[in-house]
Amino acid sequence: MGPVTFYALLRRFGSAAAALDALPRLSRPVTAVSRGTAEAELAALDRLGARLICWGEPYYPPALVAVEDAPPALTVLGHPEMLLAPMVAVVGARNASANGRRLARELAAGLGEAGIVVISGMARGIDAAAHLGALDTGSIAVVAGGADIVYPEENRGLYDALSERGAVVAELPLGTEPQARHFPRRNRIISGMALGVVIVEAAAKSGSLITARFALEQGREVFAVPGSPLDPRARGANDLLRNGATLTETAADVVSQLGPLLQNPTPRPTVAAQPRLPLRTAANRPAASPPIAPPISDDNALDLIVEKLGPSPVAVDELVRQCQLSAAAVATLLLELELAGRIERHPGNLVSLR
Repeated sequence: MGPVTFYALLRRFGSAAAALDALPRLSRPVTAVSRGTAEAELAALDRLGARLICWGEPYYPPALVAVEDAPPALTVLGHPEMLLAPMVAVVGARNASANGRRLARELAAGLGEAGIVVISGMARGIDAAAHLGALDTGSIAVVAGGADIVYPEENRGLYDALSERGAVVAELPLGTEPQARHFPRRNRIISGMALGVVIVEAAAKSGSLITARFALEQGREVFAVPGSPLDPRARGANDLLRNGATLTETAADVVSQLGPLLQNPTPRPTVAAQPRLPLRTAANRPAASPPIAPPISDDNALDLIVEKLGPSPVAVDELVRQCQLSAAAVATLLLELELAGRIERHPGNLVSLR
């Protein structure tokens, strides 16, 4: 059954035990999970080092409590205390430009310095950049499959870093492979856990705009970073700005808009008292190296360079850093693109697509 039905049964019968007793009498009978199956899942969670957090329990995300279709239970791998901190989502295009990735990383770092945990979906592109920017201060990934499934595989290093230094959150059971229908469900959790959602780059029809729509329906603040009208990856964000989203260039823009919400956190449901674990900060977090991306094959290098370019000029040094290629390899690839008439060079060692 879905979350809405779950909560309707609780309201109708008053308790989980009474609802379970009533299941066989429903017009559409539902078979409860057996005790053995439940115990096996809890044992698997324990082996992974994860835990199950149910609605109404102390570590359930405060902002998510009031969402109508909030997950009745969440799997959390990592540090559950982070789920109690004020959160802002930073999401955007998978095929993000180099400038977009850099901005997402800087935005996330700035939000972290302001005491805000950054939440995203661990997708490639903007999501991954946002997680990397906030690793030292707190970042949470909400995934579309089970908490033990790494998707995409190229983000395995990021997944390991988040599991150790942040948190990975999933609604679906362990072992569930991500499917297309799971991503909108995941997006509603990202927006539901956050006080606001920042869109860095998004095409006219993209999953990031689904997250923005959920945010509006849930009463969250929506922020958007403006982009070049010539870049298709900026059309979604520019359209959000046209329709009233807060124009965002730095973390300070987000913090100033959310000021009252940061001072007055969302009320929590009444639950039994439980000690809070201290939220780790950059000052007391153990030092760790950022995750290392897998090497890029020569066949994909040219496509990777093109993906990170757009109408806005980007520094060649930034391309070298993000693509994790040698300066000589990037220079050769840029020369090839220049000879093909696909890029334009600018003063200051900057390049852009024509």
